[in-house]
Amino acid sequence: MWLSGAALAVALIALVVAVSGRDGGAGTEVLPGATEAGPDSTWSVRPGAVPSDPDEPDEPEPVETDGPAASPGAGDPVPPAPSAEVDCPPASVTVGDARSLKDALAKARAGDSIRLADGVYSGRFVATAAGTAEKPVSLCGGSGAVIDGGGIKGGYALHLKGATHWRVVGFTVRNGQKGVMADRVRGTVIQRLTVESIGDEAIHLRDFSSDNVVRDNVVRATGLRKPKFGEGVYIGTAKSNWCTVTQCAPDESDRNAVIGNRISDTTGEAVDIKEGTTGGRVVGNTFDGAKLAGSHNDSWVDVKGNDWLIQGNTGRNSPEDGFQTHQIVKGWGTGNTFSDNTARVDGPGWGFRLTSDGNKVTCDNKVTDAAKGLANVDCAS
Repeated sequence: MWLSGAALAVALIALVVAVSGRDGGAGTEVLPGATEAGPDSTWSVRPGAVPSDPDEPDEPEPVETDGPAASPGAGDPVPPAPSAEVDCPPASVTVGDARSLKDALAKARAGDSIRLADGVYSGRFVATAAGTAEKPVSLCGGSGAVIDGGGIKGGYALHLKGATHWRVVGFTVRNGQKGVMADRVRGTVIQRLTVESIGDEAIHLRDFSSDNVVRDNVVRATGLRKPKFGEGVYIGTAKSNWCTVTQCAPDESDRNAVIGNRISDTTGEAVDIKEGTTGGRVVGNTFDGAKLAGSHNDSWVDVKGNDWLIQGNTGRNSPEDGFQTHQIVKGWGTGNTFSDNTARVDGPGWGFRLTSDGNKVTCDNKVTDAAKGLANVDCAS
């Protein structure tokens, strides 16, 4: 009997571990007061409480440790990245192969501009140098310059690690478990990249990465390793990974801007905004959710942080809803505003499904082909 009891205890512990983890979307409960919409109808229905689904099981977030991180302290002021499009200065060094790129990244200093000649740069690359607002570090190339991470099962194709004030512009990143990973990165612009054929998420800002801009990128074909982890742009860290990434503190990756990106063929949300993040913007992007996979990847944008503005985006094709909010941690998932977005849902859900309190959907949002209508809350002027 003692052995059987011990075996039962082990089994129960394993079960508890198995069901903890990654946050996800909501289920498909129909609220009272919902009616069927025509393709061009605008909706407003009675507010109602829709509980979020249990967290989807997660695996530990990999954290690479190669190279020193030249990150300022969390309290040091760092000017934000410019929101407008940036240009690359004349090259201070031009590279043509993987070895010379790694050497240039290792030697980079404030004001340097590294130019990638056309060609394939095979391997995983790490940038750690600190630029300044007046003298950023630039890493630039044309679409014919390709960083190839060598496989979708492990590693970051390009890792910005404690790199402040970088300008990462113009080239292609492909074939990594993660495409562009930014840890403790501030004041940086990631612009006009093509990030494609990625095992999990394409572009990820985490570990107190704040005041950055992700703009005008083409993101496509993610989730090739595990579809449930195939987000396009991922901000912050899920609570289940805070102890791995941020010493058990909320990942305050704040005031980041996601602007003008074209995101398609992602198996996870086009933009996933985690609990712990505050004050960012998702503006003027286009989303195609035709490849969204799994019960939790059921919207283009999922907001679990606070005080985000989601404005002027256009989406089409979703298996459930267009935009969602969730409360994964008490006090988070509130203060967010959805304004002037256009959603052709082509799905059975809402244009906007808010399952946490204190958020606003303005009446200038346009929703078509959403079976349940505009939103599960009243719109606001």
